[in-house]
Amino acid sequence: MTKPLTGVRVLEAAQFTFVPSAGAVLADWGADVVKVEHPVTGDAQRGLVKVLGQAASKPGSSFAPIMEAPNRGKRSVGLALDNEDARPLLEELIRRSDVFLTNYLPSVRTKLRIAVEDVRRVNPDIIYVAGSGFGMNGPDRDSGAYDATAFWARGGSADGVTPPDADSVAFMPAGAYGDNIGGLAIAGGVAAALFGRQATGEPAVLDVSLLAVGAWATQFSVNMAMLMGRPLPKFQRKTQAPGNPLTGAYRTSDGRFVQLSMLQPTRYWPEFCRLMGLDGYADDTRFASMESMAANAEAAYEIVAEAIGNLTYSECKRTLDSGTGQWAPVQDAWELANDEALLANGRIADIVDAEGNSQKLVASPVKFGNAPVGLSRAPQFAEHTDDVLRELGISDDRLIELKISGAIT
Repeated sequence: MTKPLTGVRVLEAAQFTFVPSAGAVLADWGADVVKVEHPVTGDAQRGLVKVLGQAASKPGSSFAPIMEAPNRGKRSVGLALDNEDARPLLEELIRRSDVFLTNYLPSVRTKLRIAVEDVRRVNPDIIYVAGSGFGMNGPDRDSGAYDATAFWARGGSADGVTPPDADSVAFMPAGAYGDNIGGLAIAGGVAAALFGRQATGEPAVLDVSLLAVGAWATQFSVNMAMLMGRPLPKFQRKTQAPGNPLTGAYRTSDGRFVQLSMLQPTRYWPEFCRLMGLDGYADDTRFASMESMAANAEAAYEIVAEAIGNLTYSECKRTLDSGTGQWAPVQDAWELANDEALLANGRIADIVDAEGNSQKLVASPVKFGNAPVGLSRAPQFAEHTDDVLRELGISDDRLIELKISGAIT
């Protein structure tokens, strides 16, 4: 079973990455996802020509990862949700769908008549999904948000990685960072809701906010703060865990970093020392127990740092790979794109763009079976309008009339 959602129909009225990325995952899993776009401007994300100072696409190519990744595998329909001529088309799409996805604000959903009650009036069995910055309830329910604000800043991650004496707050490590994490949460929720509807006959309303996803991501700290009944103390973070020299980041002689994560340091200390040619420290009583290792942590840090610092990255990799302790290189985006484990498991997937050129995208992390992953490109703006509406029984003459009225593109 490589496409478990085959036969499921999803209607998406959403823009940017949060919520559309969920639609892409559902399409990866086999769902037929129809994306409704504004008939003139389309998804606002199509207009982003630069992202984090970099061009969003190569010259002469329509392939833009910022648009392809959260929209791959979908069909695009240019439909004016505020045009009365388009309303019967929208309602027929709703009637034929199992899931409705949106990230429009409540006031906009009400204005466009795509709120829960409007959609359920047409299709009482549909699963309704609203992605938002701050949730369906509360004072901020109608406030706009991006992942940089709701997930990263307000959700605790920015504070968690910012030193106490910093002059500025750390920014997200990648564009759409919280959006893509949130998209996975939505996709999982939809899968559960589909199962629940089949088991009970009850269709769910899903409420997924970037703030809630942010709190889930930082829940270790949030839960500890609630346990203590106060803010957690801020301290200057080291690159090593307190009391454990075998958990932390160390620099190699050629400037690379490796991350050790051996949570049982006394178990791995003798092996690490022997691998590094430090047999004299393997049975050193200063590092024989957790208590003695914590008491002599600074000396242990220096031993580990010097041992790794004397090796190039390739030498360090070869040495650590011969042991049993957990470690990983600190990789940049290009190295991650060429990671042997991702490639071996099909998590970097080939895709053919609109010009017929071979491209690559990161596949969604859930893998069903061992068949090769097959991704299809994101749609061009309103590319499938005629095809999808013909499936609804709309004649070619009527399509022309609808285009003239501005109802469709």
